[in-house]
Amino acid sequence: MPSPTPRPDDPTTNSSHPQAGAPTVLKIVIAGGFGAGKTTAVGAVSEIPPLSTEEYLTEASADVDCLAGLASKRTTTVAFDFGRLSLPGAPIPLELFLFGTPGQDRFVDLWYDLSRGAVGAVVLVDTRRLESSFTPVSFFEDIDLPFVVAVNQFDGAHRYHPEQVRTALELPASVPVVTCDARDPNHVAGVLLTLVDHAVNNAVASRAGHSPSTTLQDA
Repeated sequence: MPSPTPRPDDPTTNSSHPQAGAPTVLKIVIAGGFGAGKTTAVGAVSEIPPLSTEEYLTEASADVDCLAGLASKRTTTVAFDFGRLSLPGAPIPLELFLFGTPGQDRFVDLWYDLSRGAVGAVVLVDTRRLESSFTPVSFFEDIDLPFVVAVNQFDGAHRYHPEQVRTALELPASVPVVTCDARDPNHVAGVLLTLVDHAVNNAVASRAGHSPSTTLQDA
């Protein structure tokens, strides 16, 4: 959908020095394992019709895309999802550009491109398939991008305390772990605000002399 005002080529170019009265524009990556709910989350919260690159699963992917616990899944993201969320009522007015990644490990090279210039990432977790969360968690740790973990509470799935998930994923205490329903716009917006707060705290710590985040410096 065309935007009513000109947009920068890179969403983060406007984040450090917004014009008076203009929202702070931030790029956020939404990642997670195959079937964790990334496309659902972007679609739930986006104020514009989300851009989606969903394709039908075929027999050709049967050997690499495990559907255990995902019997009803018929499509998968093959490039990225895109949505936009404006939060004019936040303490600092925000405009969030949301990029959902494909979940399979074979798309890791694409994750690097999608993460370029991002202020942080949300890792959606499906506790029924927790093993699929280790790759995205390790990825964002390796590139030093601030991230939060959001446990997507699927219908019928066992409810684990966030600290149990933290222990299972071997996450440090500094990484926020929250629960959400990826279908609920308020839940997703809350997760995004948690991420923004976490990223800001990381940036402040970096300027205070702690280990800098190269991604935030680039942004």
